[in-house]
Amino acid sequence: MGLLEKLSSWMGGGGKVVTVLVLGLDNSGKSTMLRTLRTEQEGQGQGAGPASSVPTIGQQQENFQSGGVSFRAWDVSGAARLRALWERHYRHSDAVIFVVDSADHLRLVVARSELELMLSHPDMAGRRLPLLVLANKSDAPHALSAAHVASALGLERITDKPWHVCASSALSGEGLDDGVSWLARQLREKH
Repeated sequence: MGLLEKLSSWMGGGGKVVTVLVLGLDNSGKSTMLRTLRTEQEGQGQGAGPASSVPTIGQQQENFQSGGVSFRAWDVSGAARLRALWERHYRHSDAVIFVVDSADHLRLVVARSELELMLSHPDMAGRRLPLLVLANKSDAPHALSAAHVASALGLERITDKPWHVCASSALSGEGLDDGVSWLARQLREKH
């Protein structure tokens, strides 16, 4: 690490800029999660995120920092007809945040299928990209625990990537710091 990077990190600036894909089915909370992270960074405090969020049509980019890492996050629509857009970003990604609605038990099967498709894509398979799974909406009635979400998604079968799953609530911000801190540590170690 060079002197300027050390100074930047010490002064609170992000070090290396990394590209992270934020993927998941529609209505899982991807955009809300990113807006909450950005709002917390802007000093408005935890839980000051948006009360409602407009679904992403296509893709949008958000930037935030955590643990000395500057994240350039691509929020790509999870609508069935737009999921083909995901693969456009695979080659240039440094990490993936996969957001799952832990209270939507029926769609976990679809989420697992999409996760498996993404991980088996030629631009992703064999790459040691950190995978953060956010079991979002953990505060909702009947939400599955992070361990149950991990099991439902078959995460234990992923052996070529470091992965972490944590319960979260994009609206309140609960669990986001834990997950993003883990991701920042993985990326710092990798680079």
